[in-house]
Amino acid sequence: MSSRPAVGVLALQGDVREHARVLSGLGADVRLVRRPDELAAVEGLVIPGGESSVIDKLSRAFGMREPVRAAIADGLPVYGTCAGMILLADRITDGIKGQQTFGGLDVTVRRNAFGSQVDSFETDLAIPVLGDEPVHAVFIRAPLVEEAGAGVERLARLDDGRIVAVRQGNLIATAFHPEVTGEDRFHRLFLDTVRLVRSVSRPAVHSVA
Repeated sequence: MSSRPAVGVLALQGDVREHARVLSGLGADVRLVRRPDELAAVEGLVIPGGESSVIDKLSRAFGMREPVRAAIADGLPVYGTCAGMILLADRITDGIKGQQTFGGLDVTVRRNAFGSQVDSFETDLAIPVLGDEPVHAVFIRAPLVEEAGAGVERLARLDDGRIVAVRQGNLIATAFHPEVTGEDRFHRLFLDTVRLVRSVSRPAVHSVA
């Protein structure tokens, strides 16, 4: 087995290259994932920012929705940013008609919670799990965690207390885009999760049924 973790970036739509660049810089063996067999070959998956409704539709068109859901249920480590957070949520509000998610996170997420593109903003966040140095966070048509279950760890909040980063088991999600600012600590946290899962269980082919 290679010492480099094989991690995928769901490459249906969104800022795929930015995530691939960060992960490659951290020593991961990065694969672009568009098909079930490609998903089955990775030890972790990043769901990038983009248009959550478009990624949802394309995941169904490419036969990826159920395999991703099954892989999450099997314990595959997954990190979702912005649209990826929406797609990992069990529940969404303000989604378009018929919009679905992969699920896995016991949260309710509001889509486009901060408004349109012109309402994008940047701020520094204290995130103790990542160390003392604040994280410079970029919010672009970002979602917001409105409710989180008891098993969900709240990793980051805005000054007004609203939740913008969470973790539950092997799943991590941020409402913002660390990959566009050169911030790599969330990707490191994700890769640590991948390595931990690898250390306690032999990598298995994920269900593609």
